[in-house]
Amino acid sequence: MYKWDRLDVKISRVEQVFVTILLAMMILLPFFQSVLRSLVNTGISLGDSLVRSLVVWVGFIGAAIATKEDKHINIDVVSRWLTGPQSNYIRLVSHFLSVVICGLLTLAAIKFLRVEAQMGSSAFFKLPVWVPEIIIPVTFGLMTLRFAVRCLKEFARIRQHDFKQGFKEEK
Repeated sequence: MYKWDRLDVKISRVEQVFVTILLAMMILLPFFQSVLRSLVNTGISLGDSLVRSLVVWVGFIGAAIATKEDKHINIDVVSRWLTGPQSNYIRLVSHFLSVVICGLLTLAAIKFLRVEAQMGSSAFFKLPVWVPEIIIPVTFGLMTLRFAVRCLKEFARIRQHDFKQGFKEEK
């Protein structure tokens, strides 16, 4: 797990840099668009569709960041009632279900991307429409991986706790 943690820190840094750059572009592009429209009566061609794609990228990268920081949306009604070792099992089930759901969403996003690639249409700057949408399966895959690692860590924690409990009972 140690190698994964180091890799995840590097991925997180890339995510932070990407989000910063993309947010700056999302702010500056419409600003320059409105300045050009008011001063020169022209604008940046395809600027609006580029900003829409940037919104999608920022949203999905933000979801991956939220997953890394354990600030994603989850339903924790049961875990509020349970304390101690029982809550570990609830977390394990929650992480496992998150792996399954994000894994299915990754597969669906890949399927979606294939359909978009077969259509052959272009988004902006003659870029195939599937290129800006590649962020969808990438981030869902990353979230799946992060939940899987979290699930394995929780499983190891439970096993370690059960092992310690068994050892105490033998004494």
